[in-house]
Amino acid sequence: MRSAKITRKTAETDISVEINLDGTGSYDNQTGVGFFDHMLDQLARHALIDMTIRASGDLHIDDHHTVEDTGIALGQALSEAMGDKRGIRRYGSCLLPMDDALVRAALDLSARPYLVWNVDLPTAKIGQFDSELVREFFQAFATHGGITLHVDGLHGLNSHHITEAAFKAVARSLRDALEVDPRKSDAVPSTKGTL
Repeated sequence: MRSAKITRKTAETDISVEINLDGTGSYDNQTGVGFFDHMLDQLARHALIDMTIRASGDLHIDDHHTVEDTGIALGQALSEAMGDKRGIRRYGSCLLPMDDALVRAALDLSARPYLVWNVDLPTAKIGQFDSELVREFFQAFATHGGITLHVDGLHGLNSHHITEAAFKAVARSLRDALEVDPRKSDAVPSTKGTL
């Protein structure tokens, strides 16, 4: 089973992440940041990754450390759960509409982390959530998950819709990339023989 459990404890946050890459998209995410939990739920559901996250952080300061450190821990869990990446499709992409928003995501589970983020969010806040933390999450997730990740916001007027479309587009891309390729289920998808 491709699963992992990661704990990360610092002076600012205490986080546990448990994932199963061969799940059904069930989730139980509790970070203390309501909008962020909603986005993590979307990630789990649309990637078909079972995900349980518990995070407590210095929310009396702001949400930054909790969001970023959750991205770090989730990326580490993804990397561990993939193991040697034998059999995966490796690449995934998605063009995802949500009302006024249209977001494109493309990724490579390459072990070469890189984030290209071309997403403009028109408001500084989504409810009480700082919009700039969306990019911070994906930067931490891509870096610690070893993901080359490109996210482009093509259209959008509403920051909630754009953000949700981004999480869903990344989720669908992950789902494709993590699927076992029935034609090469015994091989690492690289001419190098390793990822």
